[in-house]
Amino acid sequence: MQVTETLNEGLKRGYNIVVTASELEDKVNEKLSEAQPEIEMKGFRKGKVPMPLLKKQYGERLMGEAMQETIDGAMSKHFEESGDRPAMQPKVEMKNGEEWKAGDDVEVDMSYEALPEIPEVELKGITLEKMVVKADDAGIEEALGNLAETAQDFKGRRKGSKAKDGDQVVMDFVGRVDGEEFEGGAAEDFPLVLGSNQFIPGFEEQLVGVKAEEEKEVTVSFPDDYQAEHLAGKEAVFSCTVKEVKEPVAAEINDDLAQKFGAEDLEGLKGQIGERLEAEYSGAARAIMKRALLDQLDGLVSFELPPSLVEAEAGQIAHQLWHEENPDVEGHDHPEIETTDEHTTLAERRVRLGLLLAELGQKAEVEVSDAEMTQAIMNQARQYPGQERQFFEFVQQNAQMQQQLRAPLFEDKVVDYVFELAEVSDKEVSKDDLQKAVEALDEE
Repeated sequence: MQVTETLNEGLKRGYNIVVTASELEDKVNEKLSEAQPEIEMKGFRKGKVPMPLLKKQYGERLMGEAMQETIDGAMSKHFEESGDRPAMQPKVEMKNGEEWKAGDDVEVDMSYEALPEIPEVELKGITLEKMVVKADDAGIEEALGNLAETAQDFKGRRKGSKAKDGDQVVMDFVGRVDGEEFEGGAAEDFPLVLGSNQFIPGFEEQLVGVKAEEEKEVTVSFPDDYQAEHLAGKEAVFSCTVKEVKEPVAAEINDDLAQKFGAEDLEGLKGQIGERLEAEYSGAARAIMKRALLDQLDGLVSFELPPSLVEAEAGQIAHQLWHEENPDVEGHDHPEIETTDEHTTLAERRVRLGLLLAELGQKAEVEVSDAEMTQAIMNQARQYPGQERQFFEFVQQNAQMQQQLRAPLFEDKVVDYVFELAEVSDKEVSKDDLQKAVEALDEE
């Protein structure tokens, strides 16, 4: 086998690999010898089929395997000896593919962009400031008020008041399709909050404006994909008798409210809220400190970037921003999206920092554990209620999806590693100051 360098410009590499016909022949013979003891053929005992007959029967198929294994082996040996790490999957082309025939040498061109050498960074010289916000009484009271609203009750309104969105209508109703009542289409004293979308589309809207002791007929059509097939797509008339119209009121802030949220009493709920608020503040402060760290790292290092990685990242950024500006368009049914200098500049920063963090993590032997991956998959699966198991199995069988989940976990662990080495000082600030800093992150 002969490997000849054909390109070495910056990070671009090119090699010509020649595998001789005799090497391929030896590889095929080796494979046949390994398989011979287990092969049975009519007229011969197991393991006694002559080699020429085996070659005639299986040689052509094994020649393809031998080619692939030999070329893969040559590439692996090259990367091991050169120390190169390809930025993306190497491009491999068989030069004499269409004209090749048994007995010819195999000639292959391999090209790729090598990952650059990452310079050393003195992490102990990095200085960072961590914003610290304490949960004060005002913040806790505000959160309590929000909880009280979510735990709202309803009280009766004065007689003659018309129902509006957000009100609760207590009613009896009977539904009919083609004049006949249907199972599950009737109820008594049913409390329906208008605007909750609890009933099929169009039902609640027709109850806006009703009053207590009023009778109302509501006509709606079941969706074509309704779960009860005998009702799907059919028109139904509901005869409704409104008994009460109630307006929402926030729950009282007391021990009863606390117990609804799993606390023993109001003081215990306040303590839980304070801990939750400080955890939220800490998470926001970490995000701000992480951005400051990345800004410093970006200014500390400079090295050549693989053009293919920058181009791919710029395209992804452009695509993502386009969809944010056009949220109604789903999938990829849209015009070609061109990248701009702004996209490329941002891509260069992301690629540079991505390569640097990967290098730091590798040297520090940072790893994402199986338990951490499982937790990440479970967190993601919660976005698909009722399909958690299917999502979990999908991720387990999809290496690309696993990498998408592992990458941010790895990055955060590397960032935490750098935080431990850097000089970090606490700075107490107000909730408003923290909020402004978070908003500034979103604007960048």
